[in-house]
Amino acid sequence: MPSSVSCKHTGDVYAQEILRRRADRLARSAFQSCVTSLIEPGATIIDFGAGTGIDARSYAARGYRVLAYDHDPQMCDAFRRSSQAQLESGQIVLMEGKYPDFLAADPVFSGRKADLITANFAPLNLIEDLPELFRKLQALTLPGGRALVSVLSTRFIGDMRFKWWWHNRRALHRDGHFTLRGVWTVTRRTPANFAAMAAPYFRLAGVRGGLPGNRLHAVDSPTLALPLMASRYMFLLFEKV
Repeated sequence: MPSSVSCKHTGDVYAQEILRRRADRLARSAFQSCVTSLIEPGATIIDFGAGTGIDARSYAARGYRVLAYDHDPQMCDAFRRSSQAQLESGQIVLMEGKYPDFLAADPVFSGRKADLITANFAPLNLIEDLPELFRKLQALTLPGGRALVSVLSTRFIGDMRFKWWWHNRRALHRDGHFTLRGVWTVTRRTPANFAAMAAPYFRLAGVRGGLPGNRLHAVDSPTLALPLMASRYMFLLFEKV
């Protein structure tokens, strides 16, 4: 997933690197705290883009049932080795395979559905056809279900030192998104653009910065500017329509 960790890192190396950096640890702590504020223990979480299972194991330790998905073989291999006890007990279920197979699978997770979809460290920034994903996620959630996703902030002040940010600022203002192509293809989107991509399957209910202590704001709130500048990530809360 896009982060301050190099795009070349995956599997065990990714897990080591992303736990080493303080900014990433703070972002993960903030995201996990937001998850626990939304649902009670015993609820079911689908962890989309689960990586090596760091979040999934944290959710399981808090009493949640976790259905996890990732497409990367090295991530999934590290996930299985580090989550063996939870997988054997059935508290965590891991689905792996190519992303198109995830979209086409029916049923997914043997037909089990979630109270909350989570996607941490920006997997949605790697997906160009987001309406197709949101349609799938809607089908995987229970009535009244929600989705909490961590995505790259388009206002992060740390990105403003790079030429690519300034070169794409006009496109961001005009279109609500721009795409950078390299080792990974990463599309940066405004909250409003994510909301448009999620419709008619989900409604964007709130946005918050990706640091501990930040709170949810309305999409058009003027008080959002500073939290979105201070963190590489922003958290979007969607409600199923």
